[in-house]
Amino acid sequence: MSKIFKPFILLIRLIYKIIDKLIVTPVSRLIYKISEFSKENSGKLEKILNRPNVLIYLSLICAVGLFLLVDSKVINLTENNAEILRDQKVNVLYNEEAYVIEGVPDSVDITLIGSKSSIYLATQLGDHEVELDLSKYGVGTYKVDFKYNHSVSSADYKLDPSTVTVKISEKVSQKRNLYYDLMNEDRMDPKLSVSNVLLDTNEVVVKSSQEILDKVAVVKALVDASQIKQKESGEEELENVGLVAYDANGNKLENVEIVPSKVKAKVTIDSYHATKTVKVITNGTMTNGKAIGSAISSVKEVEVYGDKESVDKIPYIEAPISINNLDSNKTISVTLNKPSGVRYLSETTSQVTVTVGDAEQRTISSVPVLHANLGENLSAGASQDNKIIDVIVTGVSSVINDDEIIKGITATVNLAGLKPGTYQVPVTITSTSELITVQAVKTEITVTISQKK
Repeated sequence: MSKIFKPFILLIRLIYKIIDKLIVTPVSRLIYKISEFSKENSGKLEKILNRPNVLIYLSLICAVGLFLLVDSKVINLTENNAEILRDQKVNVLYNEEAYVIEGVPDSVDITLIGSKSSIYLATQLGDHEVELDLSKYGVGTYKVDFKYNHSVSSADYKLDPSTVTVKISEKVSQKRNLYYDLMNEDRMDPKLSVSNVLLDTNEVVVKSSQEILDKVAVVKALVDASQIKQKESGEEELENVGLVAYDANGNKLENVEIVPSKVKAKVTIDSYHATKTVKVITNGTMTNGKAIGSAISSVKEVEVYGDKESVDKIPYIEAPISINNLDSNKTISVTLNKPSGVRYLSETTSQVTVTVGDAEQRTISSVPVLHANLGENLSAGASQDNKIIDVIVTGVSSVINDDEIIKGITATVNLAGLKPGTYQVPVTITSTSELITVQAVKTEITVTISQKK
């Protein structure tokens, strides 16, 4: 309480000093000079002044007069201050069942102006509730003033903004299918994954203006995997799953009421895994005249955890090594690549031992040329010379003479988008082995495409 009354005590002391300096002392001096000037009346004046209460009454009259001047703000003894109350919530009054309101900010700033004591009281008293009363408005666009429950009359205020243009639309409803998004799956145990989510409803009602509902592309339940407490395979039910409406660009739409606003989700947790081989993948170019004789990973197989669909389509786990300017045997530490959809690998690193030897070349004759991406109802043909192709293979002697490695060489032409006609098509040579390089003797072949009869 002493903090509240301290400003008033200081104000009274200030008024007393001003009265004493500006009124009592000057009046006393003036009376004294008048008495000296008028000798004849000095006796009467002295008698009046010698009365004990005269000066007190004069001071009281002057103090009351000064108080009235200050109170009416003719004289301002204190300077005005200002304080901003930011982000004050706006309470909107309207018929929520019948209308949708657009254009109303969530909050406004209130600037209080006045003396420090008035501002202090104004900030301590009241809830600072800002209200926008639209209860008497119907469909249309209006410019409306905010109202503020001003609790201290000695402090002025300003609202920012003080007015707002609002659009009131009729509320309509539509039924929409409900889908889900799985969030924060990376916060689960990496050996676990969500294999299925079953919502307790597949349909919801969305309510808003027709203009906003036309923008709703999808309604989704946001299933938060971080809320899953299950530590092993099984099922868990999540309650109070929030719903969100999105537009075609994936932006969240405001002013959309969804009924129900929350749903339940039954989540199936799995620990699916499979054993995959580790394959060494080379990147870069060897030193001229050198080739890889072998590249052996210390880790042969890994257990791969993730959702079944992702894990099953993985042919192997890559162990990538750089062979730029490599000209001698070397052991390289590598990090195994984790494919998309994989949550956990039983091994994440490996040591790859690379042996290097002198490069030799060998020509493989009569490699069949395969056709890829041929359009429907089309057939492709070529002369005998264009059905097969010779391939130059480069590597160490033991590798280029390994029949199993040679069998992994494939020649392909891409016929995607080609219509009936005759074309010169580039040939692509690939190999399943990282130990050799392959090159076609003839880089293009002639292919004739015709319509099937």
